[in-house]
Amino acid sequence: MATTPVYIICSPRPLVGKTLIARLLCEFLLLKNGTVNAFDINLKEPSLLEYLPRVTETAEVDNTFGKMQLMDRLIVNDAVAKVIDLGFHAFDEFFQMSEEIGFMKEAARRGVSPVILFVADTDRASARGHTMLQQKIPKTHLVTIDNEFVVRGELPRAMAVGRVVRIAALPVFLKTYIDRLTFSFTNYLRNEKDTSTELHQWIRENYFSFRELELSLMLQRS
Repeated sequence: MATTPVYIICSPRPLVGKTLIARLLCEFLLLKNGTVNAFDINLKEPSLLEYLPRVTETAEVDNTFGKMQLMDRLIVNDAVAKVIDLGFHAFDEFFQMSEEIGFMKEAARRGVSPVILFVADTDRASARGHTMLQQKIPKTHLVTIDNEFVVRGELPRAMAVGRVVRIAALPVFLKTYIDRLTFSFTNYLRNEKDTSTELHQWIRENYFSFRELELSLMLQRS
């Protein structure tokens, strides 16, 4: 039976690049599969919904109806990848809810494969959050994102264990360029003829990392 991936991009800290990574992953999945369902759980703007309104909807986890509505969508094995941009304010609530309802076990029973993409930082809140996930999430379902624009230097030792995906730091002027609401990573690849530009290489490397992650998950399930 084919499985449906659910990518949960999270951190207990703001301003670590969660939405940027969610955008990259969504555009990669759209390019590869032609479709993706994205869920935006954020308080502050700009949000994933503003960048990718065609494939994104807002979700809430601060009330019972919102929680059930979201979970009902996430455990459907419909072969359409899901991406959740989980705001830092909802980090504890989401994973507490997931444990209470047995989300990981129910997802596995239905042929859904949750993947937790934890965006690392060097502060205490991130250390506690990562330790909590290591205790609750099977190691094959937990991936640490090393955003080098945020973590300048080596990852904390505890976070370097297991699967790590690195996002290279861009110069500030390029970071400002891709932060525009009208910017599309895939459109840039298609329209920029010079494949040697730093941004072209950066996007391709990140898409390749996501493809490698997909392949590793497929091998784990086979």
